[in-house]
Amino acid sequence: MANRIPQSFIDELIARVDIVEVIDERVPLKKAGRDHVACCPFHTEKTPSFSVSPSKQFYYCFGCGAHGTALGFLMDYAHLEFLDAVQELADRTGMVVPREGGGDLGSQSETAELHEILREASVFYRRQLREHPQGETAVRYLQTRGMSGEIAAQFHLGYAPPGWDNLVRALGGSQRTARLLTKSGLAIDKGGERLYDRFRNRVVFPIRDRRGRVVAFGARALGDETPKYLNSPETPVFHKGRELYGLFEARGANRSLRRLFVVEGYMDVVSLAHAGISNAVATLGTAATADQMTRAFRTTAEVVFCFDGDEAGRRAAWRAAQTLLPLLRDGWLASFMFLPEGEDPDTVVRARGAEGFNAEAERAVSLSDFLFQHLGEQENLDTLDGRARLIELARPLLGKLNARAFQNLAIARLSEITGLSAPELARLVVEEDRAPRPRAPRRAPQRRGNPSLIRKVITLLLYRPDLASLIEGTGRLASLEVPGAVLLTELLDFARSNPSVTLGATVEHFRSHPEGRHLAKLAGETSPTLAEGLEREFTDAIKRLEEMVDSQRFDQLTRKARAGGLTDEEEREFRRLLEPAAASTSPPSGASSPGRQ
Repeated sequence: MANRIPQSFIDELIARVDIVEVIDERVPLKKAGRDHVACCPFHTEKTPSFSVSPSKQFYYCFGCGAHGTALGFLMDYAHLEFLDAVQELADRTGMVVPREGGGDLGSQSETAELHEILREASVFYRRQLREHPQGETAVRYLQTRGMSGEIAAQFHLGYAPPGWDNLVRALGGSQRTARLLTKSGLAIDKGGERLYDRFRNRVVFPIRDRRGRVVAFGARALGDETPKYLNSPETPVFHKGRELYGLFEARGANRSLRRLFVVEGYMDVVSLAHAGISNAVATLGTAATADQMTRAFRTTAEVVFCFDGDEAGRRAAWRAAQTLLPLLRDGWLASFMFLPEGEDPDTVVRARGAEGFNAEAERAVSLSDFLFQHLGEQENLDTLDGRARLIELARPLLGKLNARAFQNLAIARLSEITGLSAPELARLVVEEDRAPRPRAPRRAPQRRGNPSLIRKVITLLLYRPDLASLIEGTGRLASLEVPGAVLLTELLDFARSNPSVTLGATVEHFRSHPEGRHLAKLAGETSPTLAEGLEREFTDAIKRLEEMVDSQRFDQLTRKARAGGLTDEEEREFRRLLEPAAASTSPPSGASSPGRQ
């Protein structure tokens, strides 16, 4: 994809930067042996469990599990987007951020031009609110909604006057400008020689990105025009599912955001700000997306989702909960606020002020309570069948959780509701979380140590990625059916291509991997002793894993032979596997001719 940052640059950047300096500027660190420690900035604690290793270029909290490199720290602690975090680290090290795909200077220039014409449009709309003869209509509308001039200025509210091409005539003049007006969503090309303004006779709400740049507009009709609310279309600089209206303003109005309210509309955000509640953002009139939720939680650890109290609001809240569960991380606090039927944040705060709105917020339902309330409403929990059904409904949802502490607590709560023991529930949830796989083979009792063996190989690769070059390929290991095998094969491939990669860069590369948290935990533990003979130790471990692959395949073919016979190719494979197997265990009765049973 054009304009992507090459992975090789990310790896080199992480290797060059001093993670201790980056973190110490924001969280004061104390030297403790070879590492540095502090109280974790991602959860409340009195005894330091947050450790930063300069040799690993990696941080890890033994309390909440937060982990990562300097890049990840800037994203999670400083709430920077990926590209901004990369740029900040590149500036520190004097590196120039490259882009894959080549020939993208023109597209970068066009992006800047789109931002500029959107800025000019915002200035135009604001001026029309003050100066246009019919601007008083928009002013009166805002006043009836309780808006002050200060709030209008803070959010850069404007007015798109009636008429087909006011903006086009004000900003147009060249073919390039006309193309930018169209591409930015400000104008519509009907296929003729004229362009038409998208927004007409509407109050205009500029949508600003994290850097304060105008990327789009929302507009509310003042007459009978439909739809009542109109948004800019998707453009190269605006993706509706990623932006949160009011986030830039909320961050500017608060030195630190303890929590965010997520509401539905522009007017809700502006009305709340007018009442002194400056920590609200809107999802641009749609259900909250995964990108929007992630952006909100990068800004604060506590998010309150605000919905109407009617059936539609409950359905919207449930969709939001289902979207949030797989994203949730330990330390994030999510709750659901349901307003009285027929009211929204704007009407509540105008009728009862900030105090009334905050009183409603205090009645917000936590994510876990909402989860079990919603599922429990569908069943009669006074019966065994109803409680069993609740468990079946909850299993797939709890199985999606990556927040292990939250998952354990949710399982404990489900245990209280249903009466089934927490360990048994945990077993059921873990089974749901795993992909279907064949039954574990019954022979080769040494397999009980498999996880430890894989753990050992993964740990060695973290500290000595060059060891991966000692084996020819990972094809056979890919079929190994034990926990951690998928991560191991992917790590082997990555290490073979990057034999000099640092531990921190490796963990960052696997940051979004389903088992990335396990890799981070290994990285946070004490380094293994890297003594002589390590190469032999590594290759011996790989050989044992390959023997386990053969053992598993032997069991599979044995079961298939008993069930219905083998193909000629499978029988040849069985006989090949039988030879080494016979040295350690006797073959099953009749296994000498499995295909003839």
